[in-house]
Amino acid sequence: MAAKNAGAPKGAPELPVPIDYRTIDRVSGPLLFVREVANAAYGEIVEIALPNGERRQGQVLDSRKGLAIVQVFGPTMGINVEGTSVKFLGEVATLAVSDELLGRVFNGLGEPRDGGPKIVSDTRLEIVGNAMNPYSREEPSEFIQTGISTIDVNNTLVRGQKLPIFSAAGLPHNQIAAQIVRQAKLRDSTEGFAVVFAAMGITSEEANYFLKEFESTGALERAVVFLNLSSDPSMERVVTPRMALTAAEFLAYERNLHVLVILTDMTSYCEALREVSAAREEVPGRRGYPGYLYTDLATIYERAGKIHGRKGSITQLPILTMPADDVTHPIPDLTGYITEGQVYVSRELQRKGVYPPIDVLPSLSRLMSLGIGKGRTREDHRGVSDQLFAAYATGKDQRALSAIVGEEALSPTDRIYLRAADRYEKEFVNQRPDEDRSIDQSLAIAWNILSDFPDSELKRIRPEFITQYRTHPPVAGA
Repeated sequence: MAAKNAGAPKGAPELPVPIDYRTIDRVSGPLLFVREVANAAYGEIVEIALPNGERRQGQVLDSRKGLAIVQVFGPTMGINVEGTSVKFLGEVATLAVSDELLGRVFNGLGEPRDGGPKIVSDTRLEIVGNAMNPYSREEPSEFIQTGISTIDVNNTLVRGQKLPIFSAAGLPHNQIAAQIVRQAKLRDSTEGFAVVFAAMGITSEEANYFLKEFESTGALERAVVFLNLSSDPSMERVVTPRMALTAAEFLAYERNLHVLVILTDMTSYCEALREVSAAREEVPGRRGYPGYLYTDLATIYERAGKIHGRKGSITQLPILTMPADDVTHPIPDLTGYITEGQVYVSRELQRKGVYPPIDVLPSLSRLMSLGIGKGRTREDHRGVSDQLFAAYATGKDQRALSAIVGEEALSPTDRIYLRAADRYEKEFVNQRPDEDRSIDQSLAIAWNILSDFPDSELKRIRPEFITQYRTHPPVAGA
């Protein structure tokens, strides 16, 4: 059935009129199975009318042989087979975008959560985004300062990079995320910078914490926030990161801003994806997750980067909690293949009272070399980072050895490494949640620790930098 739109110009093509289908076959978890549907498109938005007059939205996940599988954005409670109708709207999910996005808080579907008005704009962007042509990608570069020493010095975040944070239940990843939102900045203050923050499956207490942190520090003024609560429908979690990245793409490529996107918690997103897969009765992959989990995560992570000819950029900092602290779990495992490194949050350091408990030894930023050095951070950055890493690794070995043979059995040099490991954790890694260190301050702390070593042990730093930056004579007796 088709008809012309009222008021359409003469000779305009006939457009299909949306039809109300009352042919729901069954309801399975968050999915509706609708029979006898002609030409339902993948990703098409539908409107679901319940018998009590309530209306909900959904999206077509699959269409084959007249059967449309619809994912409901909301609870399926109250939906029955006989009295519910489904209208296929012929459009995909979009987000209204404008400069007024900044400073606003939305739910996982892009609807205002802060009591403000809806974004009214003639520009609506599809939330799936457009694939970035690899040829048009520009090499990530330039340093983004987070104010956290272990990230800025040892695992530098580079503009256009995707660098995940691997955490676990009970660790302060939300506190770290809030601190990065407050403190993240570019070294060149003349360039525009914004943060897009998306939280999935968080509690009301966590949501209130984030909002209080952002509002009290003024960080909300340059941020766009999307919050999906644990009490919200899990299907919203499948949409939330795509809403956030669509907002980021508008700010980056249409408004020439450099955008940092923080997504937490990607594990909640993957759990929602597994729920959809189970409801569709798909053959499960590893740990019950769908076999296309890698591809699905790639459609999110690969929306970070820089494009030739565009001034803006998108940098991603996704956060995920490893179930049972297992780094071989499919979510961190597949994330590691797609992204450019990882930052580990350590339970051992947290037990010692160290904040932020970031363990640099298993952490890695593969693009670090592109964003540091003279003109970007400082000329001694690379050498200091490598030397600090080596000293801490050696110091931890000496700590294990001293537990067996005693500290008295160690050589004077070994004892310097042992003390350096302790100082590294207490002075360099440890900082207050409200402490925003510049890269120069972080490097100064690093040099204060490394200056305990004689020149012969500083093999990874050029001699002229040792002469220039050493803060005090080496410890006697080494």
